[in-house]
Amino acid sequence: MSWTTAQPAQWSGPGGAEPPREAAVRAHGVRKMYGRGENAVAALRGVDVAFDKGAFTAIMGPSGSGKSTLMHVLAGLDSVSAGQVWLGDTELTGMNDARLTRLRRDRIGFVFQAFNLIPALNAQANIELPMTLARRSPDREWYNSIVQRLGLTERLTHRPTELSGGQQQRVAIARALLPRPDVVFADEPTGNLDSTSGAEVLSMLRASVRETGQTVVMVTHDPVAASYADRVVLLADGSVAGDIAAPTTDSVLDALRHLGG
Repeated sequence: MSWTTAQPAQWSGPGGAEPPREAAVRAHGVRKMYGRGENAVAALRGVDVAFDKGAFTAIMGPSGSGKSTLMHVLAGLDSVSAGQVWLGDTELTGMNDARLTRLRRDRIGFVFQAFNLIPALNAQANIELPMTLARRSPDREWYNSIVQRLGLTERLTHRPTELSGGQQQRVAIARALLPRPDVVFADEPTGNLDSTSGAEVLSMLRASVRETGQTVVMVTHDPVAASYADRVVLLADGSVAGDIAAPTTDSVLDALRHLGG
């Protein structure tokens, strides 16, 4: 799969980037506290951010900046201490666990560093698992398209232990894409892969955005991985600290140096 070479980036401070015309997911005034009293730790400090529909956005920042926490609250995996989170026009804030579970199952896809495949199931069963649990039948034309795009046609009968790391992550991506989610959240998706397999996975995520209009939000610590995105949102000390359009590896490294990352 091919992708377009990124153009020189522009880095701006908080609020420096133009707001998106249509947001797939957004946060307003989001705060997240862990602990109470003197032991309380602020992971997010009034975050206002929106992620464009049909775009590939990376979230970056120094260790402890709140990037993973932000992804977790955007995806409905964790609650907020204050503020609001929307998936499209649906507010997640205040939803009970049952509603959040249904929303995550039907409208959100996940790709994790550890793949999270079921060892006893073959690749096909792993890909179809979310829809099987939801008692829904996948669109076979869409399924075949995903499998072909990800180069998994000859691997569908193989179990995870019979697949390379890159192939396992492709299965995880196919699983995330199959229900046609509003957003795919990818948490360090190349963290357990070698550079070649990592590049293939990132190219596939980018291609899913370019070719199918998928929205992808990825947390990463890797400037090379971030350069595959359309945009990078920078966090520092639980707050939005910058925004890079059309990032390159060098522009991301420069921005992180400013943040002390």
